Amino acid sequence: MGGILSFNGSRCGARDTYEIAPGEICKRQKVSSSLFEDDMRLIPSLPDEISFQILARVPRIYYLKVKSVSRAWRNAITSAELFSLRKELGTSEEWLYVLTKVDEDKLLWHALDPLSRRWQRLPPMPMVSFEDESRKGLGSLRMWNVMGSSIRIADVIRGWLGRKDGLDRMAFCGCAVGAVNGCLYVIGGFSRASALTSVWRYDPALNAWSEVSPMSIGRAYCKTGILNNKLYVVGGVTRGRGGLTPLQSAEVYDPLTGLWSQIPSMPFAKAQMLPTAFLADLLKPIATGMTSYRGRLLVPQSLYCWPFFVDVGGEVYDPEIDSWVEMPPGMGEGWPARQAGTKLSVTVEGELYSLDPSSSLDSAKIKVYDHQDDAWKVIAEEVPIRDFADSESPYLLASLLGKLHVITRDANNNISVMQADVQNNVNPFPMVSSSLAEDSVLKLESERNLWKVIATKNAGSAELVSCQALDI
Repeated sequence: MGGILSFNGSRCGARDTYEIAPGEICKRQKVSSSLFEDDMRLIPSLPDEISFQILARVPRIYYLKVKSVSRAWRNAITSAELFSLRKELGTSEEWLYVLTKVDEDKLLWHALDPLSRRWQRLPPMPMVSFEDESRKGLGSLRMWNVMGSSIRIADVIRGWLGRKDGLDRMAFCGCAVGAVNGCLYVIGGFSRASALTSVWRYDPALNAWSEVSPMSIGRAYCKTGILNNKLYVVGGVTRGRGGLTPLQSAEVYDPLTGLWSQIPSMPFAKAQMLPTAFLADLLKPIATGMTSYRGRLLVPQSLYCWPFFVDVGGEVYDPEIDSWVEMPPGMGEGWPARQAGTKLSVTVEGELYSLDPSSSLDSAKIKVYDHQDDAWKVIAEEVPIRDFADSESPYLLASLLGKLHVITRDANNNISVMQADVQNNVNPFPMVSSSLAEDSVLKLESERNLWKVIATKNAGSAELVSCQALDI
């Protein structure tokens, strides 16, 4: 007997009956099964292996929209398999991530795709809760001020003193940032005047934040560097019984194991050579920067007593011998300082660059370190940066797409990302020509061709804090 299939006819309201042969049932079942299998595939009628090949070639700027197609597409877009395939195919993309401070109490991340020149806003960082120690902590903050890598702590803290809820509202103040293994890391900082041990990771594949293993001690305004695919953290300040005290300790995070390990503390050898106990007690040693260069970590240092900073060179960590050595004198003494002792630098294609604001940002210069001569050399002058006298962080440096980039705010309060082609367009040695006038013309033409604005974004009153580049 054949199977019976019946349904209600909507147009006539009558119940019709159809007889179907047994062979036809098998055919229909096969077709239904095939359609069901196609529905389960990422792209109907294509094997998922081919679909992954297609998705791996889609620019990342469209991934947020692609994830909304279906649950299967969302799972594919956020899978480790897809991003591994992108690396194999050579379709990985390097983006710039910029951290800004808004309304003096909120930190926001924005990501720039340099190819499409489009920006994306990251999800907000999680709120940090900490037991209420505001009264106790506020007294501690009055005792010690320090200059951070991007925010002048003394000015921020003095502002907090007049605000009842200031400490509660400024989450992650004094945090450090780093980028390793395809993820952003936000490390430590203050919460209600207490230094945090917490570490938060942003995974661009998931577009989400998650907490990872904490540091061994709470740190704010510490310095970070990447070496051998590991995240190093040195210095900073923590809260002790006597108030805020500077740290000499250092530790390293391995993203593969998710664990922190101790490394030897910075000796601060020159701080031990002060002539009197009074000066030793008055001047606090702090790390003012950190950069990886030629397989080692460079940490410039200063002695500090607000508002005075005394440069004392720095120290270098060598992971092969797990020890610190003194920084070469020319490197330490000539390292350009940004503000009140902080020293910003970046390594691009193996070369160490820094920006020297001189006495005014209008005459800022780009310098490169020559390790053979142990000297910093000017390779570009008249860097187009406005003089933001009241800005906590008037500029940032980044290595992006194999070139040096300067991030600043222009005259219209836009975040401006400028690419400097210093590798090809600028000669670090003096130009030689037949006349002084010809030298000037060549120099002006070289400077004109050096800078290229690759992207802008309206910033309003936002202040620059930090930036990182991620290639995934």
